Amino acid sequence: MHAPRVYISMLGALVVFAVGTYFLTHSLSTTLIETVICAVLLQIGYFLGVLFLVWKERNLRNAPRRDDGVAMPMREDDKAKGLPASNLNRSEPFNP
Repeated sequence: MHAPRVYISMLGALVVFAVGTYFLTHSLSTTLIETVICAVLLQIGYFLGVLFLVWKERNLRNAPRRDDGVAMPMREDDKAKGLPASNLNRSEPFNP
């Protein structure tokens, strides 16, 4: 998502929030304070969302890959045992 789009969407949400708050409270000072608090919460949520996406991308880059380059998730029990994510790279035949 591009920055101008994010800012315009956030501004629109804040305007709707401010109008709703004003109609509920009939107080400009309460509306201003609550709208500023809402803006801060929106920014914190946006920051945490971006932080999560960066963390997720980093984990995908470190994940084992198939031959076509797609990341292969490991099961938790395989991680705990230290097993490889795939048997595709082994030279010996598969014996179940």
